[in-house]
Amino acid sequence: MSQKALGRLFNTTPAADGAWIALRNSAAGVTYTCFLTGGVGDVYTLQEAKDSSGTGAQNLACITEYHTCSGNGSDAWTRRTQAAGATVTTAASATQNAAVIEVEGTSLSDGYRYLKLTSTGNGTVNAITRDLLAQRAPANLPATGA
Repeated sequence: MSQKALGRLFNTTPAADGAWIALRNSAAGVTYTCFLTGGVGDVYTLQEAKDSSGTGAQNLACITEYHTCSGNGSDAWTRRTQAAGATVTTAASATQNAAVIEVEGTSLSDGYRYLKLTSTGNGTVNAITRDLLAQRAPANLPATGA
């Protein structure tokens, strides 16, 4: 039986709003998928830290592009650009209910190995650590916040 995508291509933390996610030389980056229904908009803030306790936490101003759509499969992703920043603001529009924000591991400051994306509203945040450096069976994947 061939190995499925979980453990081969990615690991995921579905309830990652405000949670520290470790890169620790385990993945090339994190793709955050965000969703807030109702076309009300949201603000997502990216931070980095040295450990899972948040030591040295600081905003990471590396987001220059992100993608949005309705999130229900009825429309294509729209690429949006901005000056490098630590926040993404989605508009109060149904076509921006869903957002994808990608962060490369190389964007972290020296000595920093953890990322956190936080919604200021009631948006959900799923962290997908991707391009895993070591492939493992899902049961053998490291905890993403440890």
